[in-house]
Amino acid sequence: MSHFSNPDAVARYAEGPPRMVPGFADMQRMAQVLLAQSAPFDARVLVLGAGGGLELKVFADAAPEWTFDGVDPSAPMLALARQTVGVHAARVSLHEGYVDAAPEGPFDAAACLLTMHFMPLEERARTVREIHRRLQPGAPFVAAHMSAGEDAACRARWLARDEAFAVSAGVPPEDARRRREGLTRQLPILAPRQDEALLHEGGFRDVDLFYVAGIFRGWIAYA
Repeated sequence: MSHFSNPDAVARYAEGPPRMVPGFADMQRMAQVLLAQSAPFDARVLVLGAGGGLELKVFADAAPEWTFDGVDPSAPMLALARQTVGVHAARVSLHEGYVDAAPEGPFDAAACLLTMHFMPLEERARTVREIHRRLQPGAPFVAAHMSAGEDAACRARWLARDEAFAVSAGVPPEDARRRREGLTRQLPILAPRQDEALLHEGGFRDVDLFYVAGIFRGWIAYA
């Protein structure tokens, strides 16, 4: 059973990002602001990795005319997203799967928050291309995920700092250590220059960094 299919983990999901991601709420709010700068008032927005529904709710609260297609491989997380969006449910369509499960669009904007660090390099590159293919020319795309260190030693330093941040947020030290070891062993975390290169190679232009917090970074780019 994957982490995002574990009923206990799904039930506690909303507690995690605010504790473990520095500036989480402001990152989401800034993502919506950046998308809104160039998306139409009635934009159709693609949200990849939408399970849990946290960014869907933030976006929908701020933009009452936007409609959304949210994609996630975990059915339990999509069910949680449906609960989270609440009164906005009529404006949200949810799709189980990966990027290929997303409608063809074209979309006026897209976001992928705290998701791409789970993807191997080739899948990440393909996902970026498929998001670009589904966007209107010039449409904005916001991505934010783990991205740190130009080499293994630098990345290890940042993961140790991330462990310390988790402890400062109340995570028991042993749990924080196991989390760091799991991230090191399991996640294909890229260097920031690699992440930016993938966006350019996927067809995006005007790639700008808008968020840096510990091991997390976020970019705005345009199709």
